[in-house]
Amino acid sequence: MTESPDVAPLLEAVERYFKLMYDNDVSQFDRVFALTAQLHGFRDAELRILPAADYRKMLASTPSPQSRNAQRLQEILLLDLASPAQALVKVRVRIDVLQYIDYLAFHRISGIWLITAKSFYIERRYEPTTT
Repeated sequence: MTESPDVAPLLEAVERYFKLMYDNDVSQFDRVFALTAQLHGFRDAELRILPAADYRKMLASTPSPQSRNAQRLQEILLLDLASPAQALVKVRVRIDVLQYIDYLAFHRISGIWLITAKSFYIERRYEPTTT
């Protein structure tokens, strides 16, 4: 029988991702995404491919869901550890009016779990709320 892996550090990394998606605090970006990470997904019927540096700039220039008092939704749908240094995590997360399904490829780099690839799908659009 093999020993169960310690998933707590990976769950902490997923929580850092959820927090970044809500507060856009790019000072924490390098604790969530590897410098070489790429993001892929369809938006407006076109495949978008973003290097991590471009995504960081986008987050920095966009008002955060937190600043808009947007409703928060985040859940882990799947956690699959391939090895002590590689994992796949499927999450559902709402970012303002868009609800995503994200597949997050994590690698443990220098002792920290970082996202090395993100594949996203827009699952639902909410009507903007007026306040």
